Amino acid sequence: MRKNIGIKDVALAAGVSVTTVSHVLNDVAYARVSAETRDKVRSAAVQLGYGPNRLAQALRSRRTGMLGLVSEDIATTPHAGSILLGADDAARARGYTLMVINTSGSAGPASREADVEALLERQVDGILYATMYHRTVDAPPNLGKVPAVLVDAVSTGEPFTSVVPDEYGGAGTAVETLLAAGHVRVGFINNTEDVPSTRGRLRGFRETLNRAGLDGGAAPVQSASSDAQGGYDAARRILQGGNPPSALFCYNDRMAMGAYRAAAELGLSIPADLSVVGFDDQELIAANLHPGLTTVALPHYEMGAWAADRLIDTVEGTQLPEAAVPEPVLLNCPLVARGSVAAPRI
Repeated sequence: MRKNIGIKDVALAAGVSVTTVSHVLNDVAYARVSAETRDKVRSAAVQLGYGPNRLAQALRSRRTGMLGLVSEDIATTPHAGSILLGADDAARARGYTLMVINTSGSAGPASREADVEALLERQVDGILYATMYHRTVDAPPNLGKVPAVLVDAVSTGEPFTSVVPDEYGGAGTAVETLLAAGHVRVGFINNTEDVPSTRGRLRGFRETLNRAGLDGGAAPVQSASSDAQGGYDAARRILQGGNPPSALFCYNDRMAMGAYRAAAELGLSIPADLSVVGFDDQELIAANLHPGLTTVALPHYEMGAWAADRLIDTVEGTQLPEAAVPEPVLLNCPLVARGSVAAPRI
């Protein structure tokens, strides 16, 4: 009887890893595989007669190889759109196809539930539910009908496995960067919205200063709307106060852009007179300010990829559905150094 040829046989014949075979045969765009290796893998697959039959696989496993992703506005948000790319790349690498429905964050519960139902009707094996910024959500009640993972969000009700940025750690990285440059008078421009990032970044700011022997509770903090105008208003208030800081940590890059304008109007040069660190790494802003803005990047791509991998593990039984992570998984927010930080004049 003819042996069933599997992906491991192709990998052995081609002299490469199973992952490489999966990347080549699933045409994963980001995979760094040479043309020679791709030809070798495809040739081995043809010689062995390997060709995954999706219908047969679905009948045997009762799986369709389809994942759903409900996107709350991220498909129309350039910097958060990397969530989609990360999830799609991870899904393709493991032989799954991602089906995306974009919904509005302002849509009512019935609309979001209908979006989930549309994916369930197409018999997806699992669903990712992603939001455009780190927030707490009331997950649609039908989301629990299949394995599900929340991306950039946590649920107020039924516990779901979720992955979010490490807001606290990212703020610590920003402040440590300023401390390492020699700053001891550091101010924080924060957001006014009561969301996890507002609270986490403020706590990271204050506690990092405390660990450095400075008084985080006494450090100047001004809050405003999380846009350029809000950053401008808050920066002017801080910089015109008594004993103004020599460095600012800004809640996001848009607020940092406003801080640049305030500094210029007050005759302060960045970074000679004032160092500035942002958060988010919105490249259209951060890379195009002058000087370029040193900032902390949100791990959008990594969150999408992690969530898709975890969802597939659950679908395939290597991770039990009921073993939801009680606390959200935190992913690192790395520093992106540009030109907005220097040692203080005094």
